[in-house]
Amino acid sequence: MEYILLLIGFLLLIKGADFFVSGSSNIAKLLRVPPILIGLTIVAFGTSSPEATVSIIASLEGSADVSLGNVVGSNIFNLSLVVGVAAFIFPLKVETETILKEIPFTLLASGALLILMSDFALQGLDSNLLTRSDGLIFLLFLSIFMYYIIELGLKNRKENTSEAIPKDLKWGKNIIFTLIGLGMIVVGGDLVVDNGTVIAYSLGMSETLVGLTIIAIGTSLPELVTSISAALKKESEIALGNIVGSNIFNVLFVLGASAVISPLPINDKVFTDVVIMIALTFVLLLFSVTHYKVGKKEGLLLALSYVVYMIYIIVRN
Repeated sequence: MEYILLLIGFLLLIKGADFFVSGSSNIAKLLRVPPILIGLTIVAFGTSSPEATVSIIASLEGSADVSLGNVVGSNIFNLSLVVGVAAFIFPLKVETETILKEIPFTLLASGALLILMSDFALQGLDSNLLTRSDGLIFLLFLSIFMYYIIELGLKNRKENTSEAIPKDLKWGKNIIFTLIGLGMIVVGGDLVVDNGTVIAYSLGMSETLVGLTIIAIGTSLPELVTSISAALKKESEIALGNIVGSNIFNVLFVLGASAVISPLPINDKVFTDVVIMIALTFVLLLFSVTHYKVGKKEGLLLALSYVVYMIYIIVRN
């Protein structure tokens, strides 16, 4: 039965992403803002909702390994396989603002996570813990990022006031399409995570490994199918904005909210994964700076790096 529900979850994810990208892309046109801003906000927040749901529930139930492993594993999946596959389908155009501000902000959030979880090394405490105070710091960082996005959106609207909106675009229809797509993505992601986890535990996998693999991949499937769908429609700004925005939301909102609800003890193995996450973010920045795009070759290298990472964590655990 779990395998059938898993398949239904995948189908909902794929079709939901199609609706979600179409609706959100049209909303960007109606708002007269660049698609990258919609990717960084509506699409990123929507596709991060499964991570938020799983991590907050795990935090409430005291499963810190699942909560943290889910976020770090999801971000690594996004930076390697999601960017890689999307770029291989259609080279991802990178805006100057993304190179100068959004990707560096992702590096800042990831660096803050590494610092705040290093209680033993930096403060000489007996154990490492993401406290409620740490969670509030993440949420404050998120408010700064949202202020920047809103300000950028308002600036772009002023610059594009003369731009004509196609007559066939309607607010109601596109909002409904976006919400239906998001609903299908959330339900589909939930089915994949729940049933994938049951299957994984039945195969004897540990909680940390399940968090970094099955749950991380399952909750990142919305990002994957949304970015692939955007790449196929040649909406590369939405594809990249979705990934960068999702990683920012995952660290600042998902971990921030989870830590505020219940402090998260840190498994020592996760430190290596956080360093890998930071390294991959830096690699994405380097690829972006070179030609203002992530091409097919870079995409293939990123996708292969995820295969290497998966082999490493399976052998490690």
